[in-house]
Amino acid sequence: LGRALVDVRGAEAAPFLQGLLTNDVTRLVAGDGPPAAALPRALYAHALNVQGRCLYDVILYRLHESPDEEPHILLECDSGVLDAIQKHLKLYKIRRKVNIAPCLDLSLWAVVPGERAGDIARSLTKCADQALILTPDPRTEVMGWRLITKKGANLSEIIPGSRIGNIQDYHRHRYKQGVPEGVKDLPPGVALPLESNLAYMNGISFTKGCYIGQELTARTHHMGVIRKRLLPVHFSAPLPKDSIPEGAEISTESGKSAGKFRAGGGELGIALLRLANVNEPLCLNLAGDKVKLTASIPEWWPKPASK
Repeated sequence: LGRALVDVRGAEAAPFLQGLLTNDVTRLVAGDGPPAAALPRALYAHALNVQGRCLYDVILYRLHESPDEEPHILLECDSGVLDAIQKHLKLYKIRRKVNIAPCLDLSLWAVVPGERAGDIARSLTKCADQALILTPDPRTEVMGWRLITKKGANLSEIIPGSRIGNIQDYHRHRYKQGVPEGVKDLPPGVALPLESNLAYMNGISFTKGCYIGQELTARTHHMGVIRKRLLPVHFSAPLPKDSIPEGAEISTESGKSAGKFRAGGGELGIALLRLANVNEPLCLNLAGDKVKLTASIPEWWPKPASK
């Protein structure tokens, strides 16, 4: 998937990650709270810089079974930033009792339901024994499930009736749903978490204590005005491969700036657009050429948000 895993374990793993990520990591280890059955298996979050811009988008997976065990968390990140994120974590580790190491012996899969998926949940729970982790994607249910196995595990045994698609299928599905992932969609130090729909993707807690980058994020949230968001876009013709400059300008028919293109493939992509221009005909300016595109509000967004 172009994603990598980092192993974070140790008595202070939760408070350590709590100060670096937007979501409430203590939910993964709640000692005096709910029994283990109620602990979430996965959480989505961003690590922000001091200015409140995204550095890394991560999914955390809980490996420990009960609150009494030593906390053991896997952190999924873009494989291009595996070294950078380890440096980032170690920079803030100071003297905490936490071990941080890359996980090279595990494979990560996305299980995306097909049209005839039926009751995928029931068939998945039966075969969870062979998987290290099999959990609904914490961002939104349209992204299906996340599966972590030992390298070389036989997928068709773990999930009967599944077929292994290619990575393009996964990204097409993601772009169609408008779910950003990785450094192309969320350029480090550029993307803002709330414009990147972090709150819609269950990736932020507005009630937890301080974390790096919280101030701007909380202020934006409480002022309640988010004028631009990442949205799925559909082009009138497939895009030329790799020739689109990052952040290419998208404009309205009258030539007014409507936003910026982030990433895509074929005729699908994801772009940061002004919500006011969503229903207008838009075009992407490519070296003098104009490619027409339409934007849409994803079905999975909370309903009042699309007004």
